[in-house]
Amino acid sequence: MPLADKVRPKNFDEVAGQKHLLNKNAPFRRIIESGHLPSLVFHGPPGTGKTTVAEIVAKSAGKEFYRINATVASLSDIKDILSMSHTITAYDGIILYIDEIQYFNKKQQQSLLEYVEDGRVTLISSTTENPFFSLYPALLSRSSVFEFKPVDADDMLPALRRAFDILNRDENLSKTCEDEVLLSIAKGCGGDVRKAIGALENVYFSSDDELSVELAKQLAERSGIRFDRDGNEHYDLLSAFQKSIRGSDPDAAVFYLARILEGGDLISACRRLMVIACEDVGLAYPMCIPIVKACVDIATSVGLPEASLPLSDAVVLLATAPKSNSAHDAYALAVDAINQGRGRDIPTYLRDTHRPDADTGYKYPHVYPNHYVAQRYLPSDIKEGEFYRFGDNKTERAAYEYYKLLRGIKD
Repeated sequence: MPLADKVRPKNFDEVAGQKHLLNKNAPFRRIIESGHLPSLVFHGPPGTGKTTVAEIVAKSAGKEFYRINATVASLSDIKDILSMSHTITAYDGIILYIDEIQYFNKKQQQSLLEYVEDGRVTLISSTTENPFFSLYPALLSRSSVFEFKPVDADDMLPALRRAFDILNRDENLSKTCEDEVLLSIAKGCGGDVRKAIGALENVYFSSDDELSVELAKQLAERSGIRFDRDGNEHYDLLSAFQKSIRGSDPDAAVFYLARILEGGDLISACRRLMVIACEDVGLAYPMCIPIVKACVDIATSVGLPEASLPLSDAVVLLATAPKSNSAHDAYALAVDAINQGRGRDIPTYLRDTHRPDADTGYKYPHVYPNHYVAQRYLPSDIKEGEFYRFGDNKTERAAYEYYKLLRGIKD
Protein backbone atom coordinates (compact mmCIF):
# COMPACT_ATOMS: atom_id res chain seq x y z
CA MET A 1 0.00 0.00 0.00
CA PRO A 2 1.38 3.45 -0.88
CA LEU A 3 2.47 5.50 2.11
CA ALA A 4 -0.10 8.21 1.30
CA ASP A 5 -2.89 5.62 1.69
CA LYS A 6 -1.47 4.41 5.01
CA VAL A 7 -1.51 7.98 6.31
CA ARG A 8 -4.99 8.77 4.99
CA PRO A 9 -7.20 10.23 7.77
CA LYS A 10 -10.17 8.28 9.11
CA ASN A 11 -12.20 11.28 10.30
CA PHE A 12 -12.60 14.99 9.59
CA ASP A 13 -10.44 16.07 12.54
CA GLU A 14 -7.40 14.29 11.11
CA VAL A 15 -7.64 15.93 7.66
CA ALA A 16 -4.83 18.40 6.94
CA GLY A 17 -6.14 21.90 6.23
CA GLN A 18 -9.62 22.67 4.80
CA LYS A 19 -10.71 24.28 8.06
CA HIS A 20 -13.30 26.32 6.15
CA LEU A 21 -15.03 23.01 5.37
CA LEU A 22 -14.20 20.76 8.29
CA ASN A 23 -14.24 22.87 11.46
CA LYS A 24 -16.96 21.83 13.92
CA ASN A 25 -19.24 24.71 12.92
CA ALA A 26 -18.36 24.83 9.23
CA PRO A 27 -21.49 24.60 7.02
CA PHE A 28 -20.16 21.64 5.04
CA ARG A 29 -19.47 19.55 8.14
CA ARG A 30 -22.81 20.45 9.68
CA ILE A 31 -24.59 19.30 6.51
CA ILE A 32 -22.78 15.95 6.54
CA GLU A 33 -23.29 15.34 10.26
CA SER A 34 -26.99 16.20 9.97
CA GLY A 35 -27.52 13.03 8.00
CA HIS A 36 -28.64 14.94 4.91
CA LEU A 37 -26.29 14.06 2.08
CA PRO A 38 -26.73 15.93 -1.22
CA SER A 39 -24.72 15.20 -4.34
CA LEU A 40 -21.37 16.95 -3.98
CA VAL A 41 -18.70 18.39 -6.22
CA PHE A 42 -15.23 18.93 -4.75
CA HIS A 43 -12.80 21.07 -6.72
CA GLY A 44 -9.27 22.19 -5.97
CA PRO A 45 -5.58 21.39 -6.58
CA PRO A 46 -4.20 17.84 -6.28
CA GLY A 47 -3.32 16.48 -2.85
CA THR A 48 -5.69 18.68 -0.86
CA GLY A 49 -7.93 15.95 0.58
CA LYS A 50 -10.80 15.64 -1.91
CA THR A 51 -10.69 11.84 -2.09
CA THR A 52 -10.08 11.51 1.64
CA VAL A 53 -13.08 13.65 2.55
CA ALA A 54 -15.25 11.76 0.03
CA GLU A 55 -14.36 8.45 1.71
CA ILE A 56 -15.09 9.85 5.19
CA VAL A 57 -18.44 11.20 3.99
CA ALA A 58 -19.34 7.85 2.43
CA LYS A 59 -18.43 5.96 5.59
CA SER A 60 -20.55 8.26 7.77
CA ALA A 61 -23.56 7.85 5.46
CA GLY A 62 -23.64 4.08 5.81
CA LYS A 63 -24.53 3.48 2.16
CA GLU A 64 -23.06 1.19 -0.47
CA PHE A 65 -19.95 2.96 -1.77
CA TYR A 66 -18.43 2.69 -5.24
CA ARG A 67 -15.44 4.56 -6.55
CA ILE A 68 -14.21 5.05 -10.11
CA ASN A 69 -11.60 7.23 -11.76
CA ALA A 70 -12.76 9.07 -14.86
CA THR A 71 -9.34 8.86 -16.49
CA VAL A 72 -9.77 5.10 -17.03
CA ALA A 73 -13.50 4.37 -16.57
CA SER A 74 -15.88 3.85 -19.51
CA LEU A 75 -19.61 4.30 -19.98
CA SER A 76 -20.12 0.56 -19.38
CA ASP A 77 -18.35 0.88 -16.02
CA ILE A 78 -20.82 3.58 -15.03
CA LYS A 79 -23.80 1.47 -16.15
CA ASP A 80 -22.55 -1.55 -14.21
CA ILE A 81 -22.45 0.49 -11.02
CA LEU A 82 -25.76 2.20 -11.67
CA SER A 83 -27.40 -1.19 -12.15
CA MET A 84 -26.44 -1.98 -8.55
CA SER A 85 -28.88 0.71 -7.40
CA HIS A 86 -31.71 -1.77 -8.11
CA THR A 87 -30.35 -4.50 -5.80
CA ILE A 88 -31.55 -5.32 -2.29
CA THR A 89 -28.24 -4.25 -0.76
CA ALA A 90 -28.71 -0.76 -2.14
CA TYR A 91 -32.30 -0.25 -0.98
CA ASP A 92 -31.21 2.99 0.72
CA GLY A 93 -29.33 4.21 -2.34
CA ILE A 94 -25.65 4.12 -3.21
CA ILE A 95 -22.82 6.62 -3.12
CA LEU A 96 -20.80 6.87 -6.31
CA TYR A 97 -17.50 8.72 -6.08
CA ILE A 98 -16.02 9.81 -9.42
CA ASP A 99 -12.48 11.12 -9.25
CA GLU A 100 -11.29 13.53 -11.97
CA ILE A 101 -14.81 13.80 -13.39
CA GLN A 102 -13.68 16.47 -15.88
CA TYR A 103 -12.41 13.58 -18.04
CA PHE A 104 -15.96 12.28 -18.55
CA ASN A 105 -17.57 13.53 -21.73
CA LYS A 106 -21.07 14.97 -21.92
CA LYS A 107 -22.71 11.62 -22.66
CA GLN A 108 -21.02 9.93 -19.73
CA GLN A 109 -22.07 12.71 -17.38
CA GLN A 110 -25.63 12.69 -18.76
CA SER A 111 -25.94 8.98 -17.96
CA LEU A 112 -25.88 9.88 -14.25
CA LEU A 113 -28.71 12.41 -14.31
CA GLU A 114 -31.72 10.11 -13.92
CA TYR A 115 -30.18 8.27 -10.97
CA VAL A 116 -29.04 11.43 -9.21
CA GLU A 117 -32.41 13.10 -9.70
CA ASP A 118 -34.52 10.26 -8.26
CA GLY A 119 -32.19 9.70 -5.31
CA ARG A 120 -30.96 6.20 -6.17
CA VAL A 121 -27.42 7.57 -6.47
CA THR A 122 -25.71 10.20 -4.36
CA LEU A 123 -22.89 11.46 -6.54
CA ILE A 124 -19.66 12.77 -5.08
CA SER A 125 -17.28 13.98 -7.75
CA SER A 126 -13.91 15.66 -7.60
CA THR A 127 -12.03 17.72 -10.15
CA THR A 128 -8.87 19.79 -10.32
CA GLU A 129 -10.54 22.10 -12.84
CA ASN A 130 -13.23 24.74 -12.51
CA PRO A 131 -16.46 22.69 -12.32
CA PHE A 132 -18.49 25.53 -13.80
CA PHE A 133 -16.55 24.98 -17.02
CA SER A 134 -15.83 21.25 -16.95
CA LEU A 135 -19.10 19.74 -15.68
CA TYR A 136 -22.35 19.27 -17.58
CA PRO A 137 -24.64 22.13 -16.38
CA ALA A 138 -27.63 19.89 -15.60
CA LEU A 139 -25.46 17.69 -13.40
CA LEU A 140 -23.85 20.67 -11.75
CA SER A 141 -27.24 22.20 -10.92
CA ARG A 142 -28.12 19.07 -8.94
CA SER A 143 -24.95 19.22 -6.83
CA SER A 144 -23.49 21.35 -4.06
CA VAL A 145 -20.03 22.68 -4.92
CA PHE A 146 -17.21 23.02 -2.37
CA GLU A 147 -13.69 24.29 -2.95
CA PHE A 148 -10.58 22.65 -1.49
CA LYS A 149 -7.59 24.93 -1.00
CA PRO A 150 -3.81 24.28 -0.92
CA VAL A 151 -2.77 23.11 2.55
CA ASP A 152 -0.56 25.36 4.66
CA ALA A 153 2.78 23.89 5.74
CA ASP A 154 1.88 24.04 9.45
CA ASP A 155 -1.38 22.17 8.83
CA MET A 156 0.56 19.50 6.94
CA LEU A 157 2.89 18.79 9.85
CA PRO A 158 0.72 16.18 11.72
CA ALA A 159 0.24 14.15 8.51
CA LEU A 160 3.98 14.17 7.79
CA ARG A 161 4.74 13.16 11.37
CA ARG A 162 2.34 10.20 11.04
CA ALA A 163 3.98 9.28 7.75
CA PHE A 164 7.44 9.40 9.31
CA ASP A 165 6.38 7.16 12.21
CA ILE A 166 4.85 4.67 9.77
CA LEU A 167 8.11 4.57 7.78
CA ASN A 168 10.09 3.82 10.94
CA ARG A 169 7.60 1.11 11.91
CA ASP A 170 7.50 -0.55 8.49
CA GLU A 171 11.27 -0.43 8.06
CA ASN A 172 11.91 -1.42 11.68
CA LEU A 173 14.25 1.56 12.09
CA SER A 174 14.68 4.36 14.63
CA LYS A 175 15.55 7.33 12.46
CA THR A 176 14.95 10.80 13.88
CA CYS A 177 13.41 13.86 12.27
CA GLU A 178 12.88 17.35 13.65
CA ASP A 179 9.75 19.32 12.86
CA GLU A 180 11.96 21.81 11.00
CA VAL A 181 12.74 19.11 8.44
CA LEU A 182 9.09 18.25 7.97
CA LEU A 183 8.17 21.93 7.61
CA SER A 184 10.89 22.37 5.01
CA ILE A 185 9.39 19.51 3.00
CA ALA A 186 5.87 20.89 3.41
CA LYS A 187 6.88 24.39 2.28
CA GLY A 188 8.46 22.98 -0.87
CA CYS A 189 5.39 21.06 -2.01
CA GLY A 190 2.94 23.84 -2.81
CA GLY A 191 0.12 22.80 -0.50
CA ASP A 192 -0.03 19.23 -1.88
CA VAL A 193 -0.07 16.73 1.01
CA ARG A 194 0.36 13.70 -1.24
CA LYS A 195 3.39 15.26 -2.89
CA ALA A 196 4.86 16.14 0.52
CA ILE A 197 4.47 12.54 1.71
CA GLY A 198 6.26 11.34 -1.43
CA ALA A 199 9.05 13.85 -0.85
CA LEU A 200 9.35 12.68 2.77
CA GLU A 201 9.83 9.10 1.54
CA ASN A 202 12.67 10.25 -0.70
CA VAL A 203 14.33 12.12 2.14
CA TYR A 204 13.84 9.18 4.51
CA PHE A 205 15.43 6.58 2.25
CA SER A 206 18.34 8.83 1.27
CA SER A 207 19.20 9.69 4.90
CA ASP A 208 21.22 7.87 7.52
CA ASP A 209 20.02 8.01 11.12
CA GLU A 210 18.79 11.59 11.07
CA LEU A 211 16.87 13.47 8.40
CA SER A 212 18.39 16.89 7.63
CA VAL A 213 16.94 20.21 6.52
CA GLU A 214 19.59 20.52 3.79
CA LEU A 215 18.60 17.22 2.21
CA ALA A 216 14.92 18.05 2.57
CA LYS A 217 15.38 21.35 0.74
CA GLN A 218 17.42 19.66 -1.96
CA LEU A 219 14.91 16.88 -2.66
CA ALA A 220 11.77 19.03 -2.28
CA GLU A 221 13.14 21.95 -4.30
CA ARG A 222 10.74 23.10 -7.04
CA SER A 223 8.16 20.49 -5.99
CA GLY A 224 5.77 23.29 -5.13
CA ILE A 225 5.76 24.79 -8.62
CA ARG A 226 2.38 24.00 -10.09
CA PHE A 227 1.71 25.08 -13.68
CA ASP A 228 -0.65 23.48 -16.14
CA ARG A 229 -0.44 25.11 -19.57
CA ASP A 230 -3.94 23.99 -20.51
CA GLY A 231 -5.76 24.09 -17.18
CA ASN A 232 -7.02 26.48 -14.53
CA GLU A 233 -3.59 27.10 -13.04
CA HIS A 234 -2.43 28.49 -16.38
CA TYR A 235 -5.30 30.93 -16.76
CA ASP A 236 -5.39 31.87 -13.08
CA LEU A 237 -1.72 32.85 -13.12
CA LEU A 238 -2.01 34.86 -16.32
CA SER A 239 -5.10 36.59 -14.96
CA ALA A 240 -3.39 37.46 -11.67
CA PHE A 241 -0.33 38.60 -13.65
CA GLN A 242 -2.28 41.08 -15.79
CA LYS A 243 -4.46 42.31 -12.93
CA SER A 244 -1.39 42.98 -10.77
CA ILE A 245 0.20 45.09 -13.51
CA ARG A 246 -3.12 46.86 -14.15
CA GLY A 247 -3.30 47.51 -10.39
CA SER A 248 0.19 49.11 -10.43
CA ASP A 249 1.70 46.53 -8.04
CA PRO A 250 5.24 45.73 -9.26
CA ASP A 251 5.91 43.21 -6.47
CA ALA A 252 2.89 41.06 -7.27
CA ALA A 253 3.53 41.42 -11.01
CA VAL A 254 7.14 40.20 -10.72
CA PHE A 255 6.03 37.35 -8.45
CA TYR A 256 3.49 36.06 -10.98
CA LEU A 257 5.99 36.49 -13.79
CA ALA A 258 8.37 34.25 -11.83
CA ARG A 259 5.63 31.66 -11.31
CA ILE A 260 4.92 31.61 -15.04
CA LEU A 261 8.55 31.49 -16.18
CA GLU A 262 9.60 28.91 -13.57
CA GLY A 263 6.79 26.79 -14.99
CA GLY A 264 8.58 27.07 -18.35
CA ASP A 265 5.94 29.10 -20.18
CA LEU A 266 7.89 31.88 -21.88
CA ILE A 267 5.46 32.33 -24.77
CA SER A 268 2.38 33.06 -22.63
CA ALA A 269 4.29 35.62 -20.56
CA CYS A 270 5.49 37.40 -23.71
CA ARG A 271 2.07 37.45 -25.34
CA ARG A 272 0.37 38.71 -22.20
CA LEU A 273 2.92 41.52 -21.73
CA MET A 274 2.31 42.83 -25.24
CA VAL A 275 -1.44 42.76 -24.61
CA ILE A 276 -1.02 44.62 -21.31
CA ALA A 277 1.14 47.30 -22.93
CA CYS A 278 -1.65 48.06 -25.40
CA GLU A 279 -4.70 47.41 -23.24
CA ASP A 280 -3.79 48.73 -19.78
CA VAL A 281 -1.07 51.35 -20.32
CA GLY A 282 -1.85 52.28 -23.90
CA LEU A 283 -2.11 55.98 -24.66
CA ALA A 284 -1.04 57.05 -21.17
CA TYR A 285 2.51 56.08 -22.17
CA PRO A 286 2.52 55.06 -25.85
CA MET A 287 6.28 54.47 -25.97
CA CYS A 288 5.90 51.54 -23.60
CA ILE A 289 4.48 49.51 -26.50
CA PRO A 290 7.69 49.44 -28.61
CA ILE A 291 9.78 49.14 -25.42
CA VAL A 292 7.86 46.05 -24.30
CA LYS A 293 8.04 44.62 -27.81
CA ALA A 294 11.83 45.06 -27.72
CA CYS A 295 11.99 43.30 -24.33
CA VAL A 296 9.90 40.44 -25.70
CA ASP A 297 12.13 40.15 -28.78
CA ILE A 298 15.22 39.92 -26.57
CA ALA A 299 13.53 37.33 -24.33
CA THR A 300 12.57 35.07 -27.22
CA SER A 301 16.05 35.45 -28.72
CA VAL A 302 17.99 34.47 -25.60
CA GLY A 303 15.43 32.02 -24.16
CA LEU A 304 15.13 30.93 -20.55
CA PRO A 305 16.52 31.48 -17.98
CA GLU A 306 18.05 34.75 -19.26
CA ALA A 307 14.69 35.79 -20.71
CA SER A 308 13.64 36.67 -17.17
CA LEU A 309 15.87 39.78 -17.31
CA PRO A 310 14.21 41.74 -20.16
CA LEU A 311 10.78 40.51 -19.10
CA SER A 312 11.32 41.72 -15.53
CA ASP A 313 12.24 45.12 -16.97
CA ALA A 314 9.04 45.12 -19.00
CA VAL A 315 6.90 44.06 -16.03
CA VAL A 316 8.22 46.73 -13.68
CA LEU A 317 7.91 49.37 -16.42
CA LEU A 318 4.27 48.46 -17.07
CA ALA A 319 3.34 48.14 -13.41
CA THR A 320 4.74 51.57 -12.53
CA ALA A 321 3.57 53.37 -15.69
CA PRO A 322 0.41 55.54 -15.82
CA LYS A 323 -2.61 53.58 -17.03
CA SER A 324 -5.24 54.14 -19.69
CA ASN A 325 -7.70 51.80 -21.38
CA SER A 326 -9.39 54.53 -23.41
CA ALA A 327 -8.47 52.99 -26.79
CA HIS A 328 -9.65 49.57 -25.62
CA ASP A 329 -12.99 51.02 -24.52
CA ALA A 330 -13.37 53.01 -27.74
CA TYR A 331 -13.00 49.85 -29.82
CA ALA A 332 -15.49 47.95 -27.64
CA LEU A 333 -18.08 50.72 -28.09
CA ALA A 334 -17.49 50.76 -31.85
CA VAL A 335 -18.05 47.00 -32.03
CA ASP A 336 -21.25 47.42 -30.04
CA ALA A 337 -22.50 50.01 -32.57
CA ILE A 338 -21.70 47.64 -35.45
CA ASN A 339 -23.58 44.79 -33.72
CA GLN A 340 -26.57 47.10 -33.44
CA GLY A 341 -26.53 47.56 -37.23
CA ARG A 342 -25.48 51.21 -37.07
CA GLY A 343 -22.98 53.04 -39.25
CA ARG A 344 -23.60 51.16 -42.47
CA ASP A 345 -23.68 54.23 -44.74
CA ILE A 346 -20.18 55.63 -45.16
CA PRO A 347 -20.31 59.33 -46.16
CA THR A 348 -20.14 59.48 -49.96
CA TYR A 349 -17.11 61.80 -50.09
CA LEU A 350 -15.08 59.26 -48.04
CA ARG A 351 -15.69 56.41 -50.45
CA ASP A 352 -13.27 55.20 -53.11
CA THR A 353 -12.83 57.89 -55.78
CA HIS A 354 -12.26 55.38 -58.60
CA ARG A 355 -15.94 54.50 -58.82
CA PRO A 356 -17.95 56.17 -61.65
CA ASP A 357 -20.33 57.96 -59.29
CA ALA A 358 -17.60 59.18 -56.93
CA ASP A 359 -18.37 62.18 -54.73
CA THR A 360 -15.58 64.73 -55.09
CA GLY A 361 -16.57 66.69 -52.00
CA TYR A 362 -13.74 65.31 -49.85
CA LYS A 363 -11.52 68.02 -48.31
CA TYR A 364 -7.82 67.13 -48.15
CA PRO A 365 -6.65 68.20 -44.65
CA HIS A 366 -3.01 68.76 -45.59
CA VAL A 367 -3.79 71.79 -47.74
CA TYR A 368 -5.47 73.59 -44.85
CA PRO A 369 -3.89 75.47 -41.92
CA ASN A 370 -2.63 73.13 -39.18
CA HIS A 371 -3.43 70.23 -41.54
CA TYR A 372 -7.02 70.28 -40.37
CA VAL A 373 -10.42 71.14 -41.83
CA ALA A 374 -13.83 70.60 -40.28
CA GLN A 375 -15.42 67.63 -42.00
CA ARG A 376 -17.67 64.78 -40.93
CA TYR A 377 -16.08 61.33 -41.04
CA LEU A 378 -18.57 59.23 -39.13
CA PRO A 379 -21.76 57.81 -40.64
CA SER A 380 -24.78 60.03 -40.02
CA ASP A 381 -26.32 57.75 -37.34
CA ILE A 382 -23.25 57.90 -35.09
CA LYS A 383 -22.42 61.04 -33.18
CA GLU A 384 -18.91 62.43 -32.85
CA GLY A 385 -17.20 61.54 -29.60
CA GLU A 386 -19.39 58.49 -29.03
CA PHE A 387 -16.52 56.02 -28.83
CA TYR A 388 -13.23 57.57 -27.75
CA ARG A 389 -13.05 59.51 -24.49
CA PHE A 390 -9.72 61.14 -23.71
CA GLY A 391 -8.13 59.71 -20.60
CA ASP A 392 -7.15 61.79 -17.60
CA ASN A 393 -3.41 61.11 -17.90
CA LYS A 394 -0.86 63.71 -18.97
CA THR A 395 -0.40 62.40 -22.52
CA GLU A 396 -4.10 62.22 -23.38
CA ARG A 397 -4.85 65.53 -21.69
CA ALA A 398 -2.27 67.18 -23.98
CA ALA A 399 -3.84 65.42 -26.98
CA TYR A 400 -7.26 66.69 -25.85
CA GLU A 401 -6.03 70.28 -25.66
CA TYR A 402 -4.75 69.99 -29.23
CA TYR A 403 -8.06 68.41 -30.29
CA LYS A 404 -9.98 71.37 -28.84
CA LEU A 405 -7.59 73.87 -30.42
CA LEU A 406 -8.13 72.46 -33.92
CA ARG A 407 -11.90 72.52 -33.54
CA GLY A 408 -12.11 75.84 -31.80
CA ILE A 409 -13.69 74.26 -28.72
CA LYS A 410 -13.62 76.45 -25.62
CA ASP A 411 -14.18 75.17 -22.07
